[in-house]
Amino acid sequence: MYAVFEPIKSDLHLTDAQLGWLGSAYIIVLSLAALPLGVIGDLRSRSSVITLGVAVWTAATAAGGFVRQFWQLFTCRALVGFGEAGYAPAAQAIIAQYYRGRRRAFAIGVYSVGMALGGVLGIWFGGVIAEAYGWRWAFIWMGFPGLVLALLASRIRELDRRPPAPLLETLQQWWQHGMRGVTHYVMPLAICAGIGALLTGFLSLFERIPSQIGTALFSVGVTVGIAWTVWRLVPLAVKRTTEAGAVAAGAFDDFQHAAILVLRTPTLIWVFLGGAMVTFAVNGLIAWAAAFMQRVHGLTVADVGAQFGVWALAGGMLGALAGGRLADRLHQHWPGGRVLASGAGFVIGAPICVELLLVDDLRWFAPLIFATYFFYTWYNGPLAAVILDVVPPAVQASVLGAFVLFSHLAGDALAPVLIGYLSDRTGSLRGAMLLLPAVGVLGGVIILIGLTTVRRDMRRVSSLEVHLSGGGSR
Repeated sequence: MYAVFEPIKSDLHLTDAQLGWLGSAYIIVLSLAALPLGVIGDLRSRSSVITLGVAVWTAATAAGGFVRQFWQLFTCRALVGFGEAGYAPAAQAIIAQYYRGRRRAFAIGVYSVGMALGGVLGIWFGGVIAEAYGWRWAFIWMGFPGLVLALLASRIRELDRRPPAPLLETLQQWWQHGMRGVTHYVMPLAICAGIGALLTGFLSLFERIPSQIGTALFSVGVTVGIAWTVWRLVPLAVKRTTEAGAVAAGAFDDFQHAAILVLRTPTLIWVFLGGAMVTFAVNGLIAWAAAFMQRVHGLTVADVGAQFGVWALAGGMLGALAGGRLADRLHQHWPGGRVLASGAGFVIGAPICVELLLVDDLRWFAPLIFATYFFYTWYNGPLAAVILDVVPPAVQASVLGAFVLFSHLAGDALAPVLIGYLSDRTGSLRGAMLLLPAVGVLGGVIILIGLTTVRRDMRRVSSLEVHLSGGGSR
């Protein structure tokens, strides 16, 4: 939706801070839902969780084209976050099954290219559609085709699970059982969102109360509703595992045991803290880049895609691949290779990003935006691979969900709102965005501290796997 920030702001009469809340709605809910949905994926079926996620977020994207008020669009963006929360941790855990050892970071880098490709094309095509037909059609046209991808996602094969049912049988099951119980599990969200909307509407009657307060109350209501919904889904997933209830209970015991070990893993501390800062920098830049180019450089919505999209896409794709390849090559000779690739991109890219934000001559803009995205996407594959290297395989999706929870909630969930708030207060979006590279370089340095601990933590996980396999044979 970042491509259409400006037309949305004009049509719905929003402040920059409210635009920031629309960006953060998706991130906050993604953060809260990622961990429990990761647990569901570990216990039951990762491909099913991915299918649910893709279906929810594409439907919610299309619904954004029919809104008339801020809180309605906020709800749609929150549901998009719920959808992606079911996708990313489970997807990376499946990739980890297929690619082990030296190829893992590159494989996740390829996956990250898809994320970058979709994000940049969304900004590009969304801007073109918005300029030709209005911003609402951008949501509708970019949303509904994704339902086909949800069907394809149900065909993903997991190595440690039985093959998916035939396509016709899958469709029949969706038709017969898909809507059963939906009302029961969606009711908490409807109740909490309704209460938040009522409070927001009531506060809007008083001119002296800032609109941000109502926005915050509604965001809390939606967040609580989605968290409540996810909490209801966890026992459902455990109840419907293919194994007996005792096995499900054993899976929880294993998870608790592994969670204790994870909390004692120093590398994860640096990855989690640094990861929050670098996601703040990256996603804050993505959120406000289109609006920045429209305000500072006078480009139209469609021009943003042509001027910004091509070079950002090229830089992001090559950066994700180069970072993954570099990390794997270094990892063959040195356990800290993936940690180095994860943090170094932000140390190198920070001064380039500063120059990108300060340059006035658009002839320099293309190489600067290419270089910024090239270095800022190095971390995509390596950072997830570092987590997978120091975490027991049985709980990889759960731990990746915990990383998503912390890094997004403590990182990029703050970026859109904080940059919008600073822009409102200072009257300068450019000045507000200079905070992003400063936080990014600090995050890169913190990740690099993991170089001192990663070798020891990898050895600990290897020893744990040997011990657990020996205990299983007994």
